[in-house]
Amino acid sequence: MLSIADALKRSKLLVSMSDTARLDIEVLLSAVLQKSRAYLYTWPENHLSQAQESLFNHYLQQRQQGQPIAYIVGSQEFWSLTLLVNNSTLIPRPETELLVETVLALFSQDQPGLKRTAIDLGTGTGAIALALATEKKHWQITAIDSVADACALAESNRQQHQLDNVTVLRSDWLQVMGEMAVDVIVSNPPYIDSNDPHLFQGDVRFEPRSALIAADNGLADIVVICQQASQHLLPEGWLLIEHGYQQAEAVSSIFLNNGFMQVETRKDMVGHERITLGQWLPPKTNKQ
Repeated sequence: MLSIADALKRSKLLVSMSDTARLDIEVLLSAVLQKSRAYLYTWPENHLSQAQESLFNHYLQQRQQGQPIAYIVGSQEFWSLTLLVNNSTLIPRPETELLVETVLALFSQDQPGLKRTAIDLGTGTGAIALALATEKKHWQITAIDSVADACALAESNRQQHQLDNVTVLRSDWLQVMGEMAVDVIVSNPPYIDSNDPHLFQGDVRFEPRSALIAADNGLADIVVICQQASQHLLPEGWLLIEHGYQQAEAVSSIFLNNGFMQVETRKDMVGHERITLGQWLPPKTNKQ
């Protein structure tokens, strides 16, 4: 039978296709054993059962074919949450946590317990909505996606984390909201151009194209969101959108052209311009 120590050595099989071969093996092995990564180094002499070894080999083969780790094990960490994932949605990424951090900072001066309302557009796994919900238990958050399977997954994650202040709805952007207005709208929409070479590299190759690609150089959905958001934000409400690092200037212009004020772009952890935000001030209160 295969020992944990020997299983870890199989990371060499992934070196040619992954920059994180050792971590990949640790995550796969932890999933097979249903143990923490620390356990692997505490009990390296322990052996896998025949069923566990078979599953580990299956996972390893999938990874060698390029399948994303998150799709193989069916989960991904985001914020403080372990989220279920599948190939109907994007895999939550660390840089998207900047959206959550920025929303929390915008409302950091609120009185404790002040109720707010928020919408997460294109929620996918529910990552952004659920992260906000864990930090702001008194907020009411609506998570919206146009894909039925994504909505089902977001609802499963909501139930798993018992977050009753989140409602998952299926809609084409904000159409389902009627005349409802909220304090903040946040979105990680499709923003990749169909000719972008990154679509044929890494994990992105396996993710749903509908969640990645937008027309007009990747900006079409951002235009729609900015146009609709002004009808669904309370006065002084905020819109925050994630975008490609090379799109900051174009996205800022879209915000300004749709009447948003206080428009600014913020960088992610590696210094890329990653999100743009703006405040909605209706014309009668807009002093600029």
